[in-house]
Amino acid sequence: MMTETKARAGADLSAAQGAEAAMQDFLQEFKGFQDDMTKTLKHQDERLKMLDRKTQTYGRPPLSAAAETEVPHSKAFAAYVRNGDDDGLRGLHLEGKAMSTAVAADGGYLVDPQTSDSIRSMLLATSSLRAVAGVVSIDATSYDVLIDRSEVGSGWATEAAATTESSTPAIERISIKLHELSAMPKVSQRLLDDSAFDVEGWLAGKIATRFIRAEAAAFINGDGVDKPKGILLPAKVANASWTWGSLGYVPTGAAADFAPTNAADCIVNLVYALAADYRANGTFLMNSKTAGAVRKMKDADGRFLWSDGLAAGEPARLMGYPVLIAEDMPDIAANAYAIAFGDFAAGYTIAERPDLRILRDPFSAKPNVLFYATKRVGGDITDYAAIKLLKIAVS
Repeated sequence: MMTETKARAGADLSAAQGAEAAMQDFLQEFKGFQDDMTKTLKHQDERLKMLDRKTQTYGRPPLSAAAETEVPHSKAFAAYVRNGDDDGLRGLHLEGKAMSTAVAADGGYLVDPQTSDSIRSMLLATSSLRAVAGVVSIDATSYDVLIDRSEVGSGWATEAAATTESSTPAIERISIKLHELSAMPKVSQRLLDDSAFDVEGWLAGKIATRFIRAEAAAFINGDGVDKPKGILLPAKVANASWTWGSLGYVPTGAAADFAPTNAADCIVNLVYALAADYRANGTFLMNSKTAGAVRKMKDADGRFLWSDGLAAGEPARLMGYPVLIAEDMPDIAANAYAIAFGDFAAGYTIAERPDLRILRDPFSAKPNVLFYATKRVGGDITDYAAIKLLKIAVS
């Protein structure tokens, strides 16, 4: 009995010693893990301090106090643009619908909010159809517009006669596909390393300039092949013969210019070719050369039809309607459609994805770095009755 008790006591002591050894091993491993975490956090803190010092050294203007939530992404994006360091972007949590994903599947990154806003403001400030058209932001690959272009039939009823069936309204679907607009400017790595170079401002300016030109041209003359459909793409017919699916035009009365006498009459005819509901929101669209000729026109009493805006930033007006100068509109020439007039907010719709993507490529054009930027946008006429054209022709 005594021997059995001693054996049991020895087993308990051995088990206790084993548990103590296991606990010591656990504490040693935990201390090693704690030391590793401390080193990692210290390393991250040093990198953040280094980014702060670099940002101050570069001399770029501070972000607005209203955009304090955008500062981390702006700093991380600047590091990615300058030297390809994507650690900051990978670990960054973004909020908001337009910036819901930090890392793209192909390695590209969404532009930070500060840069994206500067590009959008430049697009809107440029003389493009975008300034007066209907613009929608979508998350899909296309945007469908439903058009009700018919009326419900009606008739006068008598007390005794049976009521006949009237016509039924028809709804038409217009699908606007999104196309990819891209730009790929390049800059040397040495220039990116220059502390006096504002890389974010340069990138925004280069991309905005490229996108401005491409969008403005497509919204006017686009053929719909890998680009938006322009307002001048549909068939044109004399306004007296206008049908849905085509644009009605009014002639100037001369083969290659405005009529030598009563030149302004065609402008009046163009305005009143548009239905009253659309005319209330009407805007003229023409290029600078055409505007130079039109602003010389006078009415029968010698008064100019053209008037400049009364305040800075206000558009000029023709017959009381605003004028948008779009340089991609045709010049005055035989059979050219030099002027458009209409309610473009109802007549033309631009659909776009709200995000702009940037992919940094330091390998394909060494020693330069390429920046591949993409944006998806589409456009099409959504109401053929809302736009009329002026044709340089006798009839």
